[in-house]
Amino acid sequence: MTRPAKQLKGRAARLSRLMPSGPNQAARTPFVLLVVLLLGGGLITLLLLNSSLNEGSFKLSELKKRTTELTDEEQALQQDVDDRSAPGALERRARELGMVPGGSPAFLGPDGTVRGVPSQASAALGRRTPLSLPAPVPPPAVAPSPPAAAPPAVPAPPFPAPPASPSAAAPAPAGPPGPASVPVP
Repeated sequence: MTRPAKQLKGRAARLSRLMPSGPNQAARTPFVLLVVLLLGGGLITLLLLNSSLNEGSFKLSELKKRTTELTDEEQALQQDVDDRSAPGALERRARELGMVPGGSPAFLGPDGTVRGVPSQASAALGRRTPLSLPAPVPPPAVAPSPPAAAPPAVPAPPFPAPPASPSAAAPAPAGPPGPASVPVP
């Protein structure tokens, strides 16, 4: 111990023994400062890392919410497209635009021959609704009697049959063919 520590009495003397003085104190100061700076820097780094993770979490939850909203909107729009693409809706819209169902088609063969009898679409055909369902029959008020054997009703064809002609003797293909090849002179 140093001489000034012995001159102190009582409580001051005991405290002075705990606090080192002299050349040892100068050697410990940089080490203590280094440890304090490392701990402080570590705490600040953890605080910044935690803040950035929380910010990322908020952005992620906002993006998930936005994705859900956009998915719902997409499904609603797809439902709207499906509703407008239904055959009944297409027919109704075509009639509103003044369109009528086409007549019987004719096809060109590879050699340039016409198969089938072409006919022009007419407004008379447009008045018929081939895609319309028959009106529902209201239920009878009285219990029905047992049905009599009657021939089944055959629905009328949606379009009248084309008139027979000599060129119609060749059978028409089942569906529309691909692009007809026409010889170029």
